[in-house]
Amino acid sequence: MGQPSGEFRQEAVRIRGGELVSGGLLVSVGTPDGSEARPCPEEWRPRPRRIGRTEPARGPVGGPGRAVGPLALGAGPADLPLLDREADTARLLALLAEGRSIRLVGQAGSGRSALLSAVAEAAGDLAPGGVVQLCGHRRTAADLLQDLFAATHHAPGYRPDPGTLAEHLAQVGAVVVIDEVEPAGPELERLLAAAPDCAFLISVAPDGPVLPPGSRLQDHLVAGLSRSACLGLAARLAGRPLDETEKAWAVDLWFESEGLPLRFVQAAALLRQRDVAVDALVAAEEDRLDVFGAVREPVHDPDPAVREGALRRTVPLPSVAESASPAVRLAEGLSEPAQAVLRLAVALGGECPTAPHLPALIDVGQGENALHELADAGLAVSIGGHHRLTAGALELLAPHWPARDSVDGAAQHFAWWVGHSSVSTEQIAAEAEVVIGALLADRAAGRTASVLRLARAAAPALALALRWGAWERALELGLEAARRAGSQADEAWFHHELGVYAICAREPARAVAELEAALALRAALGEQRGVVAAGRMLDLLRADGRRLPAAEPSGPAPVRRPGIRSIAQVPWRFKTTPGTAGHKRRTVVAASAAVLALGVLGTAVALSVAGPEEHKGTDPHSSTDDGSGLPGTPVLPRSGTSPRPTASGGTDVPGDPGESGEPATADRTSPTPSATTTTPSHSPSTTKKPTRSPSATEESPQPPASGAPPQPPVVPPAQPPSQPSGQPTAPASTPPSDPPTSAVPTTPSGSASPPTGTPSPPGTPR
Repeated sequence: MGQPSGEFRQEAVRIRGGELVSGGLLVSVGTPDGSEARPCPEEWRPRPRRIGRTEPARGPVGGPGRAVGPLALGAGPADLPLLDREADTARLLALLAEGRSIRLVGQAGSGRSALLSAVAEAAGDLAPGGVVQLCGHRRTAADLLQDLFAATHHAPGYRPDPGTLAEHLAQVGAVVVIDEVEPAGPELERLLAAAPDCAFLISVAPDGPVLPPGSRLQDHLVAGLSRSACLGLAARLAGRPLDETEKAWAVDLWFESEGLPLRFVQAAALLRQRDVAVDALVAAEEDRLDVFGAVREPVHDPDPAVREGALRRTVPLPSVAESASPAVRLAEGLSEPAQAVLRLAVALGGECPTAPHLPALIDVGQGENALHELADAGLAVSIGGHHRLTAGALELLAPHWPARDSVDGAAQHFAWWVGHSSVSTEQIAAEAEVVIGALLADRAAGRTASVLRLARAAAPALALALRWGAWERALELGLEAARRAGSQADEAWFHHELGVYAICAREPARAVAELEAALALRAALGEQRGVVAAGRMLDLLRADGRRLPAAEPSGPAPVRRPGIRSIAQVPWRFKTTPGTAGHKRRTVVAASAAVLALGVLGTAVALSVAGPEEHKGTDPHSSTDDGSGLPGTPVLPRSGTSPRPTASGGTDVPGDPGESGEPATADRTSPTPSATTTTPSHSPSTTKKPTRSPSATEESPQPPASGAPPQPPVVPPAQPPSQPSGQPTAPASTPPSDPPTSAVPTTPSGSASPPTGTPSPPGTPR
């Protein structure tokens, strides 16, 4: 794509280029005409390999890890144990050992992250895959699934499609710990369902929605600490025992804050600042004594301890209101480098860049010390080396410390940094939130050129780092800035990149819209190469009448849970919904018993229906009628029934087809085997049931008494044939003119039942 003119192209942007595999697509990022996706050859597709527990790499470089600082262990230095959380830790470990998934809920500053770190450290032997720690801060569900895949499989530069990802994660059995999860509702449930053999331990924001019915998660409330734990916490972090006045102040704070650990971390920082003021007074008093000598006043007692105590009482403790919102007072007591870092973090929306960036951004040489000072004051927390402001600090500090020019030049620095060849994609992924924060800060300040420059440089780098949530956000901010600036060339570029992102994210409708917009803008600008590049992407979408290549399934494939492993491999039996596994098993057993009972009952009903028919004199060799007008299924002869001889010299098994191949009928009333009377077949379209005269008297034969032999049915006297031998008789459906005086037993279908053992005349259809 040609370089457009204008103030927004005065400084060249170095765009990082490379390739990645997204499902069945090979995506080239950072090309001159925009990114391009094409079907990936089979031999180029990565073969992911499971990462063993002994291997050191358990997640992205610079990613989340063990929390450090006073907030890391519920408020205490790294060598202090977790305070007042023994019961919570034991309960969570027991649930994880059963395969349950838990969501930690509680107020801001209640120590959810500290509890996660403690449980993750103790749960290493609960699952065959160990413990995988992730960070959910500003990450989508797709990003978290990709992070879980990257932490358990070695496949750099590969983002599998949903179906393949589910297949790989279905084989992972680990305890997955995720801090500050932002997805909720069905999106969170799909995230959990993608790894069915993993037990999840996550924390969410205090204002998170309630769990839906049937959720795989169960809530665990992280409450405040006890009064003794809070007083001990404040004393440990203050570095000295509390006096009586300070204890009373701490008790009031405990009652007001409900024992939130964060408040006592900040209270200990206020006590340390007060100690600094007291030390300054003591030093000044010592200098005065050296010059002027002692004076008879309580504060000038010769005993240094008494003198220090008297001076300490002259420095008032913060009020309860100041202790409830101490961010401003704490910020005023920080050193100048720490205050500069804090201003930068406020301008970046609460995100703190890592220490190597601070000299270039705010001219702070000792960036690590400044970040640790913020963490010790309870204003920032570090997880895996990435610092961000604690809950509530940004809202309290933003009105007092406006951004002004705190981030001026940050966009230029990061635009250069993401394109530098010595910077790895893992480092870019770790700074993704900071880059987005710089874009938002420049947008709020109206620096459109800086937004365009940083967005064009950062978007390809974030794509290669597989941080696709940040990639999409950077492209959207860049497109917005291009429209504000009126730069159609930049607008076309961002439309094209958003179209390629939509292809990779499996959003074909959005991809078509973005690429068509890019095609129209580039055609208007006369950028032929850009037009061809956008056309190729549209052809990929429309190839073979499909929106995506055949190698890409349209959605997550249904996950089939792997077979139950041995107890030595998996220490728990996974439960999809905690507390309902036994109920489900009982439901399955009850359903199976009901089906079996219905089958037995149906058999008994059938036998009871067939039994009376035999006692009524019905020929068991005749066919049965199901009431639909169609010939019934032939009934097999009872045991001991002999086959009947036929006129042709063969044998006729009752119920078997005759020579005509049709089933035998029940209207066999000829008494002699020499008769050639024929009857029409029982076709549902031509045969009607025989009708009887209303005057005919029918007597239902009574069943024989118990132990008496069955009586043969009454057979009407044979009528002489009205036609010569060999001529067919009248159809059986025609009623006789003179009905017989004796009733003839009939079958359920209404046809006369022949006497048992009476042979069928030859040629009679059956």
